[in-house]
Amino acid sequence: MTRQLLTSFLLCLGLAFSLTSQAQEPLQEGPAGTQMAVFAGGCFWCTEADFDKMTGVVETISGYIGGSADTANYPAVSRGGTGHIEAVAVFYDPRQTDYATLLEQFWPTIDPLTPNAQFCDHGAHYRSALFYQDDEHKALITASRDALADSGRFDQPIVTDILPETAFYPAEEYHQNYYQKNPLRYNFYRSRCGRDARLAELWED
Repeated sequence: MTRQLLTSFLLCLGLAFSLTSQAQEPLQEGPAGTQMAVFAGGCFWCTEADFDKMTGVVETISGYIGGSADTANYPAVSRGGTGHIEAVAVFYDPRQTDYATLLEQFWPTIDPLTPNAQFCDHGAHYRSALFYQDDEHKALITASRDALADSGRFDQPIVTDILPETAFYPAEEYHQNYYQKNPLRYNFYRSRCGRDARLAELWED
């Protein structure tokens, strides 16, 4: 493991020595009047921070989705043995925004060209992915991905997964709103991970 990856790993532990493997229950609902959508863009601290800036987003929850295990927690997911992906449940007000708009805003926050990794974080549990609830959702995601692919912006194929939405397990409390609770550690991690530098390379015109 390189020094940068080791630093990333330690930071994604939140430097929390009280880490536990307590089972989590699936998230059932969000704030009243909101709709839920799930996005995976690498380390969920950053995805949560990015979505919290978007108009119409009421709440974000970091967590895990897509695995075969009946529950999920950080120690198990970070070892890569459960099949889960780090992701964020986004609860949005449909009177202020819609799913298609969130999709459009999501793409510039990720690297859609690198499989099984995002920035300095490597492993299938860090890959980018979009999750559909029904055929309408799937059609919107596919159309959004195809429009980006046809735009001519990239010479490489888009590898972001399109997957059915399964049980979403909230991450441990110390992961929630990490960028607000621990701004110095968060900003250090984000900078060292090269996230914004890579995003500028991919998305700035």
